[in-house]
Amino acid sequence: MFSIEIETLARLLIDEARERQLRLVTAESCTGGLVAGAICAIPGASDVFERGFVVYNNRAKQELLGVPGEIIADLGAVSEPVARMMAEGALENSHAHLAVAITGVAGPGGGTRMKPVGTVHIATARANHGLHHRQEFFQFETREEIQLAAVQTALEAMRERINR
Repeated sequence: MFSIEIETLARLLIDEARERQLRLVTAESCTGGLVAGAICAIPGASDVFERGFVVYNNRAKQELLGVPGEIIADLGAVSEPVARMMAEGALENSHAHLAVAITGVAGPGGGTRMKPVGTVHIATARANHGLHHRQEFFQFETREEIQLAAVQTALEAMRERINR
């Protein structure tokens, strides 16, 4: 279902989280649950994966993760503050220790001059260890390629937070 790189990252993430007794949560917009799917495709994921939020529209981001509507209206759903608030909201609305949140423009439409197709914000929040953010610009041809690049980057970001 996923590339060997994504499967390997998910397997390593699960092993490392299990070793440190950490539970994981995802909050996904443009990837539509693919990060959670990649994790859950690995046997033993239930040892560490707590839940996933698919918050594709703005109302879901507000209702499930507590992202203020004014922030979305002012900055857009594809922004650093929204990604950060999604990660924090996922931690607050779960029993997990480490969250990843993704919001972006996967295309083929929806891009603007300021936020072209391929723009993705990924935030990780770890209980008592703060929050990190990264913005990516994936220059791929298809929606699927952008989504899978975001999944791989999100898994890498989670592993970095476990190992720091």
